[in-house]
Amino acid sequence: MHDAPPAPSAPLAPEPEPLSHGLKQRHLTMLGLGGVIGAGLFVGSGAGIAVAGPGIVLSYLIAGTLAMLVMRMLGEMSAAMPASGAFSVHAERALGRWAGFSVGWLYWFLLVVVLAVEATGAARIAHGWVPGVPQWGWVLIFMIVFTATNLAAVKNFGEFEFWFAALKVGAIVLFLILGTLAIVGRLPDTDPVGMTNLTGQGGFLPAGWEGVISGVLAVVFAFGGLEVVTIAAAESDDPARNVARAVRSAVWRILFFYVGSMLVIVTLLPWTSMVPGQSPYVAVLDSLGVPSAGQIMNVVVFVALLSALNANLYGSSRMVFSLAERGEAPKGLLRVSAGGVPRRAVLASVAFGFVSVLLNLKWPESVFLYMLNAVGAVLLFVWGLIAVSQLKLRRRIEREAPETLTLRMWGFPWLTWAALAAMGAVLVLMLTDDGARPQVLWSSAATGAVLLVAWVRESRTKRR
Repeated sequence: MHDAPPAPSAPLAPEPEPLSHGLKQRHLTMLGLGGVIGAGLFVGSGAGIAVAGPGIVLSYLIAGTLAMLVMRMLGEMSAAMPASGAFSVHAERALGRWAGFSVGWLYWFLLVVVLAVEATGAARIAHGWVPGVPQWGWVLIFMIVFTATNLAAVKNFGEFEFWFAALKVGAIVLFLILGTLAIVGRLPDTDPVGMTNLTGQGGFLPAGWEGVISGVLAVVFAFGGLEVVTIAAAESDDPARNVARAVRSAVWRILFFYVGSMLVIVTLLPWTSMVPGQSPYVAVLDSLGVPSAGQIMNVVVFVALLSALNANLYGSSRMVFSLAERGEAPKGLLRVSAGGVPRRAVLASVAFGFVSVLLNLKWPESVFLYMLNAVGAVLLFVWGLIAVSQLKLRRRIEREAPETLTLRMWGFPWLTWAALAAMGAVLVLMLTDDGARPQVLWSSAATGAVLLVAWVRESRTKRR
């Protein structure tokens, strides 16, 4: 561990991590696949279909392509310079301490706030199954279980996420198989559906391209979570090789799962039958006569929420540990157990996460809503800094350590610039949308506050 933060011109060779290296390739691969398959897809996609109609397929294709480009950039840098702080470390090396500090703390704040939504959502489902246990009781159980999991060896986290992700991926694959068989009329009592639902009820783009863009705003944040795989790669036995393989295998399959399942849904059912807040997957399974479709999907969503909770607790603890390593967080968080687990960083993250849960349970429409709005657009700010960091670091890596570029960004630098332009366009569109505008404004305020703290710290350092 080092006391002085690295300057932007610090050597590119990564320093050895004091953390465990208990994650295997299969853990990273499944983490990459399952990291973005969550409640946002299984339930939240209904809102996107309601505004875009069948054009939601294009919305997911656009949003998924943007996420793929960001992941490729991040994979390139992480394969060359694996670190538990991932893009926070890359931003510091590319742009300076202020950037590493800002993106690291913003991402940590994002994870611990979203953690509350996931814990509360899972508790609501569990309370429906076992009403005798109050909702807050389920939250307490989940927080204790996953805190214990993250305090133990990192391979426990890896195993939990492997099986959680396997269930989610299996559910998507089974849904795609059943849906495709239904479309071609190969299931009992079904006839080929043809193109009726794709071209009827106003056509493929019933709300025009404006609907497609509105769909992008509704679904783009569902792709958040891919970043955790690059954080986790630092705790595998061969970080550079493993993160490259995980990124390669994840991006195309995730796009296929998202776009493919949306195509199945809007082909089988009229888009006008979709109700925001209700799972379109349940609607399809019901239409196919699958018994207890609602309860089956409840189980899948429940697992997805717990998986995201576990991954966010892991990611937040490693991010704040990396910040402490670079002198950007309290040094007391650097304590690592004999098994290589940053236990104080885990406890600090879960403590703030638990405060967020309590605020969500007590004041969901006031205090917690402000916090949630404050992180609503932070993911786009994080992605933007990833892209800017990749633009700067790629040239430097080519000069100083070209052999580490085992994974390269496609079409550099043009696709990186295109991704940055797309992020800017999404933010502008959010500002013009009445529902999304508060998220941009509150997130901008949160980002501004963090940047101000970073500037003050930088100024004090220069005066010493």
